[in-house]
Amino acid sequence: MLPTIQDQLDKITPSLRAFAMSLTGNGVDAEDLYQDTAYKVLANTDKFKEGTNFKAWAVTIMRNLFINNYRKKMRRNTILDQTPNDYYINSGGKPVENDGDTNIAYKDMLKMVSSLPEDFKRPFWMAYKGYKYDEIADQLDAPLGTIKSRIFFARKKLMKMYEDAHRMRA
Repeated sequence: MLPTIQDQLDKITPSLRAFAMSLTGNGVDAEDLYQDTAYKVLANTDKFKEGTNFKAWAVTIMRNLFINNYRKKMRRNTILDQTPNDYYINSGGKPVENDGDTNIAYKDMLKMVSSLPEDFKRPFWMAYKGYKYDEIADQLDAPLGTIKSRIFFARKKLMKMYEDAHRMRA
């Protein structure tokens, strides 16, 4: 007799919970992800093809749920500027700006970037100058994924340094 979907799910539950934890990095979120996955697996038993890899099917469902939840979360955090720009369009003249604050902030950012470890600094500067990730990977002779993660972590470190610097000034 073939095991039921519930039996198969019970058998791989520890693996799914561990995978959920590795994706979320948080016990509460991991449990939520596991519960959502278990529900979706049980609700879609008709879509599982007997004789195929059940664990791979369940892990794919979990991964897709995680990705979709992440995308929703990012969309919720996106702020859209709905203010009209008619003033700038109709002003007719060239705006006069005070670059004092901008120049100071730029100099601060330059110091922060120069304080990054070399592994993060070079890819970050190249991306800032307009190089594409694959071009940076080729020039630095590094895997594309490594370049992407280094630039991501450089940005993250810079945001933290910038927030800390502004918190000290306030």
